[in-house]
Amino acid sequence: MATAQPGWELYRSFLAVFRERSLSGAARTLALTQPTIGRHIDALEEALGIKLFTRSQTGLVATAGAAALVPHAEAMAVAADALARAASGEDTEERGAVRVTASEMIGLEVLPAALTTFREKHPKIAVELVLSNRSQDLLRREADVAVRMVKPTQAALVSRKLGVLRLGLHAHPRYLREHGTPLTLAQLSAHPLIGFDKVPSISRLPNVPIPLSRDLFSFRCDFEPAQYAALRAGFGIGICQNALGRRDKLVSLLTDEVQFELGMWLVMHKDLKSNRRVRLMYDHLSEHLRAYVASERED
Repeated sequence: MATAQPGWELYRSFLAVFRERSLSGAARTLALTQPTIGRHIDALEEALGIKLFTRSQTGLVATAGAAALVPHAEAMAVAADALARAASGEDTEERGAVRVTASEMIGLEVLPAALTTFREKHPKIAVELVLSNRSQDLLRREADVAVRMVKPTQAALVSRKLGVLRLGLHAHPRYLREHGTPLTLAQLSAHPLIGFDKVPSISRLPNVPIPLSRDLFSFRCDFEPAQYAALRAGFGIGICQNALGRRDKLVSLLTDEVQFELGMWLVMHKDLKSNRRVRLMYDHLSEHLRAYVASERED
């Protein structure tokens, strides 16, 4: 008689323990009891015939066998989420869930307004938002719609270019009144600059005119929305999207010397083109983000 394969609930608990490094943390994440999580791990170890975790002073440590399972468990989690979204409404209905992914800056500073108006138009559609600077895999259905700064090349994906996003140096007017306005790149050294800490994300921008290192920055953070919050608070000078700077009445600086351009695309899997709720989101975000990109050039 064939042995039953472990169910998804066991792998889900395993993945939560792996991420949280404790039974209690996994229980909080999944809204289950700690004994239930413990029973799931015991059952999975028995079914697979391997030890998954060992105890240490800092929590549960995954064994080599457990680490090998993680990519497959994550794939199961993605599939389970996609199944739940697919089951949340018929393709032809204006209800269910749509999962959108975008970078941290776009997701925190730009999309909330767009998603609010979408909700007002389509109140029966639930919105799931994933903020990550890592591109979510649309082929594996980690998300339904993605805002990307790189044009996708996969044949299974449908993309629409929304325009060109421009970035440059900015500062708060109050900061410039108190500390003066730099007129050359050399004069930037006399001002506190806002930038990265451990992850040099700005170095991925094209045509950076000066060598970059964390020592240049007086405010260092790898969470770009925090950099922007410091810029808005008047901490010093930093790089931001021109459209955001215009919206928040920041002053653009040294535009001839420091100016970057990034394309923006809206992407979805071609199999979702006939899904009504996904298509409604795709068209709505396309309209909103086109207007956002164009806003930096308004008089």
